[in-house]
Amino acid sequence: MSILVVDDNKVNLFVIETILKQAGYRSIKLAKSANEMIHILEEDLSKNHGRSSFNLILLDIMMPEIDGIEACRRITATEEYKDIPVIFVTALGDTHKLAEALDAGGSDYLMKPINKVELLARIRAALRLKEEKDWHKNQDEKISYELDLATKVQRSLLSEPILNNQIKITRSYKPSSNLAGDMYYWQQIDQDRYAIFMFDMMGHGIPASLVCMYISSILREAVRNVVDPEKVILELNRCMTLLEEKTKLTSYYLTGIYLLVDTKSKTIEYVNAGHPPGYLYIDGKDLIEMGQRNTAIGFFEEMHINKITIPYTDSFQALIYTDGVAEAIDNDETKALAHLREIGKYQWSEKEAVAPLNVILPEEKQANQHDDMCVILVRG
Repeated sequence: MSILVVDDNKVNLFVIETILKQAGYRSIKLAKSANEMIHILEEDLSKNHGRSSFNLILLDIMMPEIDGIEACRRITATEEYKDIPVIFVTALGDTHKLAEALDAGGSDYLMKPINKVELLARIRAALRLKEEKDWHKNQDEKISYELDLATKVQRSLLSEPILNNQIKITRSYKPSSNLAGDMYYWQQIDQDRYAIFMFDMMGHGIPASLVCMYISSILREAVRNVVDPEKVILELNRCMTLLEEKTKLTSYYLTGIYLLVDTKSKTIEYVNAGHPPGYLYIDGKDLIEMGQRNTAIGFFEEMHINKITIPYTDSFQALIYTDGVAEAIDNDETKALAHLREIGKYQWSEKEAVAPLNVILPEEKQANQHDDMCVILVRG
């Protein structure tokens, strides 16, 4: 427990130091001016690797050069010191001056001549407050660290772009917070087939992101083992229903769209489970809307799947996205979908394809959006 006492009167310093020592406080530093106080604080900060060891400052108001009120302002304006409680010790009876001192960041004040009982009581109260603030700060730092770790884990589950002679898969991913409810995954199944999946979990934050990571792990296994879009969606629905039964997460479900591209047979199979419509541009002339033909995953225990197969001759491009993208384009869903339909036929340069969201949406609208946004562009 370390206390810094600041007063330009040596007698006052002696009296306060004596009271503190008699009360059992051993780590006491004395300063005869605000400048000396600042020097002691900076020296302490240097010795303790950027953290202040002081738990409390007792500060006189009336001092030469820099008065106590200005000194307090400097303390509270410094990140490393702002959580140290400051008790003003003063002979001033001016209520306006005392109000100014408290507005400057002081946590309490004590009138001179010093009353031992009152001084120690106010110190104990200030130290309790400091202890509580330190506890909350440590908890916040711990939570921040754990959220950062969870964010890194979630991001590690996202697929890297595929760029080869058969197919090019790129994406834009802009979560609204550290942990997102939008995720995507793709995988090359064999020499000719590619599975691409995008899903959007209802909700945001930690609960939605945890369910996302659970579904992501199930998805990887399902794609490897069964491949077929219909069976993959049914397996995800089964696992989602099971999760709800075990955890009582009755309000959680996800929308998703799954594409299986076969570059040998030149077909694209897809299932849209309650997701915003995607767009297939076939052979540079036909635009096909991949609309909602199935319920969301986890909505019902039994799920009927309507799988669609689209052939192509020479080339195709597919554009899929989450609802946050459409909402950012326009609050009017009809206008937003009309814009996305035009983007579905867009002739992408290689530079533009790296970050497709930048073509769809101006950066200022991206910055103002409060929902997760994800876009996947597939070209073959």
